[in-house]
Amino acid sequence: MALNPQLMPNGMPVPFVNEMFVLVRDGVEFEVDKIPGGHGGHVKAKGVIYLSNIRMVFVATKPVENFVAFDMPLLYIHAEKFNQPIFHCNNISGQVEPVVPENEHRALYSTHSFKILFKEGGCGTFVPLFLNLISSVRQYNRQMQQAAEAPRVDPLQAAQTPVDEMMRHAYVDPNDPTKIYLQQPSGESQLRRRAYHSSAAEH
Repeated sequence: MALNPQLMPNGMPVPFVNEMFVLVRDGVEFEVDKIPGGHGGHVKAKGVIYLSNIRMVFVATKPVENFVAFDMPLLYIHAEKFNQPIFHCNNISGQVEPVVPENEHRALYSTHSFKILFKEGGCGTFVPLFLNLISSVRQYNRQMQQAAEAPRVDPLQAAQTPVDEMMRHAYVDPNDPTKIYLQQPSGESQLRRRAYHSSAAEH
C-alpha cells in the first residue's frame, strides 16, 4: 500500500508506465486501519475506487485529516473476501502489505486491513472483475517469478497481465454504477510514474 499517491487535478491517480485502468466505482465507503494520525489509526471515508491492472486506489471525496487517497497494489493484497451480510451492505474485506522503500526496513511498516462497502447500488460488475483480475495477476506473477527466480515482488510487475479480454467480456450489472473503461481516460497531461517511490515525469 501507499498512502496519498499522486493524483491528477481531476482526482484520478497519476498512472504508471503501462498501467491500464479497468473501471471506476463511485459511491463507496472505505475503511482502513494503521494510518498515521488521529482516530487510533482507523480511517473511514466516502469516495471513489479506481481499479487498474496494477492496483486499486481509493480516493476520498473529502480528505479525512491527512488521508486523501490509498493505493493498494494487487500483488500485495491477500485474504480478500466478498461479504454479503443480511442486515448491512455488501462489502469486500482484505489485507494489503505496505510498499516498503528499498532503503527502509519492512519491520517499520504494518499490514493494513481494509473494507470496501458498496453503499449505493449493486456490485455485480465490480466484484467479479476485481476477483478475476486479482486472480489473473497472481497467476501471471507466479509464472514470471518461477522464470526469473526473483525474491522481491515488484508491484508494477502486475502490468504485464493481459486484461483486455477480461474487460471486453465483463458482466455488466444494471444496478451497479461501476463504469468500465473501454478506452483509457485521457488525463490532463502525459505524466507517468515509473516506481512507487518516485514522482511522475513526462512520458
